[in-house]
Amino acid sequence: MNTSSTSPWSCGASHRSGPFPKRSLEIGAIVVAFVYWWPVAVAYVAWKIAGYPALSQMKEFANSGGFSFAGGSGRSRFARAFEAATGSSGTGATSGNWAFEEYRRAELERLEARRRALQEESRAFAEFVEELKRAKDREQFDAFMAKRRSEGGGPTINA
Repeated sequence: MNTSSTSPWSCGASHRSGPFPKRSLEIGAIVVAFVYWWPVAVAYVAWKIAGYPALSQMKEFANSGGFSFAGGSGRSRFARAFEAATGSSGTGATSGNWAFEEYRRAELERLEARRRALQEESRAFAEFVEELKRAKDREQFDAFMAKRRSEGGGPTINA
């Protein structure tokens, strides 16, 4: 009995991925791809796990929305949820409840007014802090000049 034909390394007929040298080169290439440019390696591994689908099958799957994280649109789930909550999507997406829409509109207006008030307070505080800095600088400078005058250390000119 010839044991070389039953060896897993003898030929690719008994293995899906082919003979050993091809498989080892494939694994080595994946490792190198992960080191140098990981998106290619991830895409290859996903393609391999999917069973080597044809390009037309992948396009069909992507167009059906099966692989889309955003549910078939170009926006993320977070962006869609934010737009739905604020009503700023431009698509007129509403909850369908008039009372809730009025409440949401009033709350958003209140929050916007509060935001404007906080911005004004922040600006006023920044001006106050700047004025304090100027006053402190002026006080320190005046103290320095008074000390210098009392010591008789006016400007000296060497002629």
